Amino acid sequence: MPRPIHAVVHQPALANNLEVARRCAPDSRIWAVIKANAYGHGIRRAFAGLRAADGFGLLDLDEAVLLRDLGWQGPVLLLEGIFQPQDVALLEQYRLTTVLHSEEQLRMLELARPKGPLAVQLKMNTGMNRLGFHPDQYRTIWERARALSCVGSIVHMTHFSDADSPRGIEHQLAVFDAATANLPGEASLANSAATLWHPKAHRAWVRPGVMLYGAAPTGRQADVEGMGLQPAMSLQSELISVQDLQPGDTVGYGSLYTAERPMRVGVVACGYADGYPRHAAGWGDKPAPVLVDGVRTRLVGRVSMDMLCVDLTPCPKARVGSPVTLWGQGLPIDDVAEASGTVGYELMCALAPRVPTTVAMLTAPDQPGNTGD
Repeated sequence: MPRPIHAVVHQPALANNLEVARRCAPDSRIWAVIKANAYGHGIRRAFAGLRAADGFGLLDLDEAVLLRDLGWQGPVLLLEGIFQPQDVALLEQYRLTTVLHSEEQLRMLELARPKGPLAVQLKMNTGMNRLGFHPDQYRTIWERARALSCVGSIVHMTHFSDADSPRGIEHQLAVFDAATANLPGEASLANSAATLWHPKAHRAWVRPGVMLYGAAPTGRQADVEGMGLQPAMSLQSELISVQDLQPGDTVGYGSLYTAERPMRVGVVACGYADGYPRHAAGWGDKPAPVLVDGVRTRLVGRVSMDMLCVDLTPCPKARVGSPVTLWGQGLPIDDVAEASGTVGYELMCALAPRVPTTVAMLTAPDQPGNTGD
């Protein structure tokens, strides 16, 4: 028998979350962001759940080609653009939309002179200070791009640094609107947080990412309560051992947890080699939550490579073979991430290849996008 750990990608949840994004920005088209192998869910597995999107945004050219192989004929956006001059030919071959965020990328197009027309999103650095042209040079860069015979449509683009925090987007939005005033073309501004909470950023396109997978952009599940998002990934396992502890007994490497009373501890077939965070707290005031037999309990001790331990006090009937949910249905991934000092994005993306993954399908098995990864 295989080790009793597996993940499930829920295509109906992905479709539901896409509809939540559409309800939030009803007048915008949606780039469904599937970078990082669809945030760890697998592009093949996630595709069917998200195929009602207007376009897909990703980073890797190989992932863009995979999307075409899956039968997607709509827009595909390279969120970091091209990396080498030879990538220009792939833009034409696979009909890809590219972000232009640097002088080097624009120069590649100027020198390559493909037949086109290429769809371009011109990125402005409005304060994030990662990628994009400074607002003072943006108009000049736009004129250079528009002058290229190979460039068709140009969409104005930026990225918000604080859409999920009290500072908000107003400071960046003002810079963007001033720099693009009277320039023709559509705009693409909103990430997940801006899609959820900042209608002023709902321009022609929005670019939701983490919300499509059921997690909160802030990393706090309470911030999206009542919005209808559903977890798109579940990580599940079983108890493989039960230990009876006496007061003073310790659990795990480093003896970080000490029993204060007689208690039962369950050993779960899951560890950091499966993608569960080693830094998840199993001691102190905010231990990581776990579900055993559907009952919420807590991690105890340090996570090891292949195992972790949980407190069975709330689950007196638990035994070897009892089901365990590490995150997903009934246990928000954000709750686990918060107790681990990180965000749900990281846990999704860190799911290890050794974890068998199945799909809860949206459509019949013979429909495109329902193949495994």
